[in-house]
Amino acid sequence: MASDQNCICVVVLGGVIVVGGLIVILLPMSFSGLEYYQYGFVKQKSTGTVSLDSVYAVGKHFIGPDYEFKVFQADAHFMSLRNVKAFTSDRLEVQVDVNLQYFLRKSDLPALHRRFDVFYEDVMENSAIDAVKGAITIYSTRELISDRAKVEEDLYKAVRERLGGTCCQTDCKAWAYACPPTCKRADLCTENDKGVFADVKFFQMGQVFIPSDVEERFLRQLTLKEDSEREKLLQKAQVERKITSSQVQKIKNEALELREVAQAESNLIKITSSANYTVTIESARSKGLTTLYRELNISNQGHKNSFDYLRTLRGLDNVWLTVDFNQRIVGGFGSN
Repeated sequence: MASDQNCICVVVLGGVIVVGGLIVILLPMSFSGLEYYQYGFVKQKSTGTVSLDSVYAVGKHFIGPDYEFKVFQADAHFMSLRNVKAFTSDRLEVQVDVNLQYFLRKSDLPALHRRFDVFYEDVMENSAIDAVKGAITIYSTRELISDRAKVEEDLYKAVRERLGGTCCQTDCKAWAYACPPTCKRADLCTENDKGVFADVKFFQMGQVFIPSDVEERFLRQLTLKEDSEREKLLQKAQVERKITSSQVQKIKNEALELREVAQAESNLIKITSSANYTVTIESARSKGLTTLYRELNISNQGHKNSFDYLRTLRGLDNVWLTVDFNQRIVGGFGSN
């Protein structure tokens, strides 16, 4: 009896060990991880069946040992389109380079898988090329060069709607064009309104190649335009020089006029001052002579005239007054 119990214990213990071993082995195998740049669907390894019920993002997920993730790219897809040939509104063939960056929508990833599986990149590229070709047809060759900003904006809109559809996104603040003005309400959208399930968040128009003869004609027109502008500038400069010369001459004339007026005023001041000086001197002399005659008791007019005459002579620079001693004081010697 005791031996039977021991056997049972050994069997149970062995089963526990086996189960524990299986758990230790299978439990780590039941976890699968996704990186930050990946989305994934659960795929059964044994049958290859893919479940589209849930879209998994970054992290470790418990999905079972017989399952793995079928991975899709979650970060930006870079697309460069070179030498896309298209016809303009004036029926000339041009070539254009464009670059864009698009992201797969997590919410629409099941629809993307049902329609394209993992072979969506060629579909994205062909759709973008068709959108670029269609958008260029409304522009002339000249407008592709002169209105580049407007052309790039319209090309971006065309590619964005071709790849992403015309539906408003659930979160209108997710990115700049999540809900453009003409978008269709999300609850009214069908799968056919969602394009090819990608958001084109960035777009750059590169070089535009036009036919050589057209390019030469444009260059000639630009040269003629520049020559015309140069001639206008030269004429304007000549006019400005004439205006400047006229203004300079006008200022010189005004300066000369002011100088002459100042000179005339200066002469007038000098003459007036001289006249006032003479009047003042003569008035003072007259008063002085009157006082002198009164103090010296000179009343004879002849004496007054003689005195005035002598005083006047004395004031002259080229007259010398002397006294003849022989005749006036002693008398003339040898006059006998």
